[in-house]
Amino acid sequence: MTGFAELVAATNYSFLRGASHPGDMVGQALALGYAGIGIADRNTVAGVVRAWAALREAREEARHLGNHGVNLKLVVGARLVFSDGTPDMVAYPANRHGWGRLCRMLTEGNRAAAKGDCLLTFAHLARYCDDLLLIAMAGDEDEAILRRLLWRARGSLWLGATMPCNGDDSRRLVRQQALADRLGVPLIATNDALYACPPSAPMAQI
Repeated sequence: MTGFAELVAATNYSFLRGASHPGDMVGQALALGYAGIGIADRNTVAGVVRAWAALREAREEARHLGNHGVNLKLVVGARLVFSDGTPDMVAYPANRHGWGRLCRMLTEGNRAAAKGDCLLTFAHLARYCDDLLLIAMAGDEDEAILRRLLWRARGSLWLGATMPCNGDDSRRLVRQQALADRLGVPLIATNDALYACPPSAPMAQI
């Protein structure tokens, strides 16, 4: 195992964003020896059942083969996408109460929008963030909003750091670390994965 856990992974339940089935994402995490994977689709937890089914199947197959070493940890939540300029937040429930709050937030957002959409604002996040572990997919331009969130989510907020490989990754990482230092929150590495393996890249690009 690598010790790395990918905590920002989308599936095809993120319509027009993710390009792989939940089971494929779980299978690739197992193949790469990840310690864990977090499935977080856009304003939905719909991928949870298939992700858990794939992991259960992998464990049963391993037991059948006499191998009890499938130790992948799967966590499921949602990537909260807002309509008011609040940066995306990857939210994982810390407990059963957190699941209830996350589901109520998504239900409110769905009821406020046309079918197939979800309208969330910072007010929803502030109201329901208790018992949620949050990864902010944010940058310098979001510092004021993150400071507003801190008083409610202190100890439960991380700042995501990705490397898009667009030529300025080192400078971007320095900026993210500086922002994390100013806010007093940990920086967490993520690939912001949209598909499981290279053959799925054309689908993701489409």
